[in-house]
Amino acid sequence: MPYIQTVLGAINARDFGFALVHEHIMCDFIGAEQTSQERWNVEEVVRTMLPFLRQAKERGVTGFVDCTPAYIGRDVRVLRRLAELTGLHIVTNTGYYAAANDKYLPKHAFMETADQLADRWVREWERGIEGTGIKPGFIKIGVDPAAGVPPRLSEVDAKIVRAAARASTRTGLTVACHTGQGAAALEEIRIFQEEGTDPSRLIIVHADAEPDQSYHVQIAQRKAWVEFDGIGGRPLDYHLKIVPPMIEKFPDRLLLSMDAGWYWVGEPNGGKIRDYNFLTDQFLPALRQAGVTEAGIRRLMVDNPARAFALGS
Repeated sequence: MPYIQTVLGAINARDFGFALVHEHIMCDFIGAEQTSQERWNVEEVVRTMLPFLRQAKERGVTGFVDCTPAYIGRDVRVLRRLAELTGLHIVTNTGYYAAANDKYLPKHAFMETADQLADRWVREWERGIEGTGIKPGFIKIGVDPAAGVPPRLSEVDAKIVRAAARASTRTGLTVACHTGQGAAALEEIRIFQEEGTDPSRLIIVHADAEPDQSYHVQIAQRKAWVEFDGIGGRPLDYHLKIVPPMIEKFPDRLLLSMDAGWYWVGEPNGGKIRDYNFLTDQFLPALRQAGVTEAGIRRLMVDNPARAFALGS
């Protein structure tokens, strides 16, 4: 039976429900060499973020994918407590984030091979994260834009993608890759194909940051997931322009979310937090007015997330 791995354990994929597939509860942007769990108070983070998650739950959200990776503030103690308090199915991740000019990569990521990195991530899947027993439900990585002619990822970025592909093959976990550039997305897919990893296990994160919509088509044609996760961070009309054509052409390859939140470590009271309500309160009603059916919305917000993150299928 297909299942999804949450911070409270495995659930039937059918029970994931209406899901936000790319959000953040907490982030620490100080860098891999300085971040540590001593920089925040778990109970303060939980107390601050709990009302925002409860608002989402009141609007019918049941699944919540937290995309904060290791070395940027991933703390499964926070996620587990919030899942217990809200009843949300919260999913966390393994993997490393190589975007932002490698600021969030630990030193060993530059020295280890793709297989060694994959081994680290598989161990978290098999044994749990940081001694908690909590298992990741997907692999989160990130890359900088591809450069050159033809466009290529940097050496370390390509290694991170290759390691993720290998870990995905061994575990079944889906890979969500911070991308934002069409050329980089196609490179990721090429590496997956080289590794013999199914591109349908790859989510191209921030695909809506690529203005050339032909790349959205190319990504979907190669069977990877096209994730428009900047909803609410741009004018409403921007996504009303690009979402309906993808629903018409590739309804089974599209994911929607907001990249919202988050408790910002180091900022007073966690900084200015963006709630998780824009999609339910404004964007989906606008999609309905644009002619998208309830069945179409269910596919985007219920069926596709379950398929994208399901294991054991």
